[in-house]
Amino acid sequence: MAEQVTIVEVGPRDGLQNEPAAVAVEVRVELVRQLAQAGLRRIEVGSFVSPRRIPQMTGTAELLRSLPQFDGIVYGVLVPNEQGAREAVELSIQEIAVFTSASETFSQRNINCSIDESFDRFLPVMELAKARSIPVRGYVSCVLGCPYEGKVPVQSAVNVSRRLAALGCREISLGDTIGIGTPREASATVRAVAAELPIDRLAVHFHDTRGQALANILACLDDGVRTIDSSVAGLGGCPYAPGASGNVATEDLVYMLDGLGMETGIDLSAVVAAGDFISRHLGRPTASKVAQALAASGGRLSIL
Repeated sequence: MAEQVTIVEVGPRDGLQNEPAAVAVEVRVELVRQLAQAGLRRIEVGSFVSPRRIPQMTGTAELLRSLPQFDGIVYGVLVPNEQGAREAVELSIQEIAVFTSASETFSQRNINCSIDESFDRFLPVMELAKARSIPVRGYVSCVLGCPYEGKVPVQSAVNVSRRLAALGCREISLGDTIGIGTPREASATVRAVAAELPIDRLAVHFHDTRGQALANILACLDDGVRTIDSSVAGLGGCPYAPGASGNVATEDLVYMLDGLGMETGIDLSAVVAAGDFISRHLGRPTASKVAQALAASGGRLSIL
């Protein structure tokens, strides 16, 4: 599998938005700078969600004005509606993301509207993005299970993904928001969606609540997925999904992909350093198993 894999780093947004308190903008800027210098080329840096709902993302506009500009780096932001999109397009942004769910109940609890209503909100967002030639990414939450409904039918993930693609989303990220899926289920969902959409338009976004994220990713790699979301130091969770832990750690994902001989263009030691930086700032250990092993071995990483 000596092929190129794209990692979408979501720690500065999906990770930090779940912290108990907001992280200062200058710290977020430094984190993004370190991630970019480590070789990550797609970084989701924040969101334009109401500060009343997600106060941790306050200051995203200031952050975007302060970010270093590197050749080939795509900075993305999450937007919930037209207002958020208007704020985003006025700044130097290379990608916008919208989000919905495969679970009707989760959609109501997460964004206070039905799945159909979420698509109504996307229409002006897509128009604004198209006018500025900004690509749009679509997130689908709870494709492998919902904290309120339990098992989610595969067809629900297929239907929502098809609608996002028809709306104009360039890429669809399939999310196991509560980290409940197993490799067989992850593969079945990816294959079902890939029967409707090209595999190169799909990404996977797996949380590691039950320790299955890397196994799920490996199964989806076998199915042809080559874009994977991850979060430095395993930051993250979901305030609307009790018990959900962070996304798969970028360090652990890079280590696995290196071991498979797949190309990422990412310097593992530099990502570990970025994870150490933000973990120290947050005052807790990294959730990355690879980073923990490196620390225990004095920074020596050997593959037996």
